[in-house]
Amino acid sequence: MKNFPLIGIGITTIGKAGATLDASFPYILFLNGESKLDKYFEKLNGLMENDLMQIDDPNLLDIDDGDFNSTLRNLGKNKVLVLCRMSENKPIKNIEEAYLKLHLISYKFFLPNSLNLENLFDNLVNVAWTNQGPVEINEIEKEILHSKKNNQPFEIKSVDKFPPLTDYIVPPGVRIADTRRVRLGAYLSEGTTVMHEGFVNFNAGTLGPAMIEGRISAGVVVGKNSDLGGGCSTMGTLSGGNNIKISIGENCLLGANSGLGIPIGDNCIIEAGLYITGGSKVTKFSQDNEPDSIVKASELAGKDNLLFIRNSQNGVIEARINPKSVALNETLHKN
Repeated sequence: MKNFPLIGIGITTIGKAGATLDASFPYILFLNGESKLDKYFEKLNGLMENDLMQIDDPNLLDIDDGDFNSTLRNLGKNKVLVLCRMSENKPIKNIEEAYLKLHLISYKFFLPNSLNLENLFDNLVNVAWTNQGPVEINEIEKEILHSKKNNQPFEIKSVDKFPPLTDYIVPPGVRIADTRRVRLGAYLSEGTTVMHEGFVNFNAGTLGPAMIEGRISAGVVVGKNSDLGGGCSTMGTLSGGNNIKISIGENCLLGANSGLGIPIGDNCIIEAGLYITGGSKVTKFSQDNEPDSIVKASELAGKDNLLFIRNSQNGVIEARINPKSVALNETLHKN
């Protein structure tokens, strides 16, 4: 993992009303970093009087790298080159910092839940995400009419504060069947497969190879070699008063249409259709497979080797010792 201070070299999109709509950061430099551009950190840091700086002439950066210079020259008329510096992990002050922090997670420089995302929603702008980039909401109808008049393709992928991840970053070794269902700020490790019904929110993701056919809500992390079955759900922390960060350990399985409202450890299984919240009453079984006690599910948070099922005869939720080990199909995760 990386650390502060850092400087993002970004390209922002300016709307017709003059407001910044988004920011892409193809280059992020770290003090004492090991990438080929990190050696320029001190030079750029010396240029900056403030933490956010507009660069009118790319030559001012004086970076001797052909790929870098060709990327940042001849920007479009609504594009602006910026430097955004972060010295500490503080609350977000502007849209550029918001996008830079989302990039830091999706580049996997920082783990989910490790960055201060206070004020994130306040600084992001709700726009239409199209095949021609972000468009202001009040300009959408004009753009639609213009495209029809000129017979030009114009696709609105979503109307949201968060863009699709792959409009900015394509993580290596990952498959995403429907790219609209993974937001910028998602953390996807190599070997992850996100199927059509899978969804990954910002500040959430996978820590190793995983099969995702369900929902990874904001703040949720999934351990390596775990499988989230079709239509399953994990409880997030953005609304509803839940402040418990949900995590799924390694080698776990969430059955189809199941739900999880507590953290679970390694080698756990939740049967299909079973939704467990912290207050769910669970009959806990002993190592001898005998009923032991009745507890709240929250008391089993983080425990390894548990099999959660609902007794089909009396409807009681049971937590038994899990005798099985979940194994992903390696062929499906050679991405």
